[in-house]
Amino acid sequence: MTRIIIHAGFHKTGTTNLQQTLRANRKALAPHLRLILRPGMTALCEAARGYSRTLQDIDLGLVKYEAALLAEGFAAEPAPAVFLSSEDLCGHMPGRHGIRTYAAAPHLMRALAVAFRAALPRSEVSFFFTTRARDAWLRSCYAQHLHASRMALDEHGYVKRFKSSADLDGILDAIKREISDHAVVDTGIEEHADRAFGPAEAVLDLLGISPEIRATLVASERKNTTPDAATLTRLLELNRSDLEPTALRDAKRALMAGHA
Repeated sequence: MTRIIIHAGFHKTGTTNLQQTLRANRKALAPHLRLILRPGMTALCEAARGYSRTLQDIDLGLVKYEAALLAEGFAAEPAPAVFLSSEDLCGHMPGRHGIRTYAAAPHLMRALAVAFRAALPRSEVSFFFTTRARDAWLRSCYAQHLHASRMALDEHGYVKRFKSSADLDGILDAIKREISDHAVVDTGIEEHADRAFGPAEAVLDLLGISPEIRATLVASERKNTTPDAATLTRLLELNRSDLEPTALRDAKRALMAGHA
């Protein structure tokens, strides 16, 4: 029986560090799990993002199709556990393309569960989510939007418009109702702030990785942190400027390189 664990989000909850840590230790963890990150399931992630924009059944069908194709590879290369990790499996981050919340996530999780179970009837499919305190999460999402899009709202305006997106507990409750026949584990990243591998420790706990094996692992450098206030102010100024898209992108790159 193959154990399939799906880490589908949420955005800005330590996912980058978690993924980098697992990637850095892929060889050491290989006897215990097969690791699949976004580059190994690009089509599935894009299908999930597409559904989050349309909420159309035809796009949800594409999610199931891509998940079934991916599962065929699990059967061809058996492993004690398969760990899939990409926040894009929950769709686009709220704030993109007019999306206000993770309303698509419960339907996406059901689609993944159905597809993987159909393709691998003897598999055990479970779900894992990382979360974050509301205010810190909203601030981090706002910073990400300033950097990655032409967000022109100030932080107060952003929080006012998108505060409903921060109800991660509510979305988790909806997910658990939608896939009540599957285990759903969630953990706040604050709980792992002082642990050697940060939020990746929660994954090691879930997989039952022994202290002896953990002692051989290496920590990943923490990246994708929130810029300082001065950098955020400058990003907002750039987004509100009349720069053409290419010039705006180059200006942002230069700014972020100076604060790396």
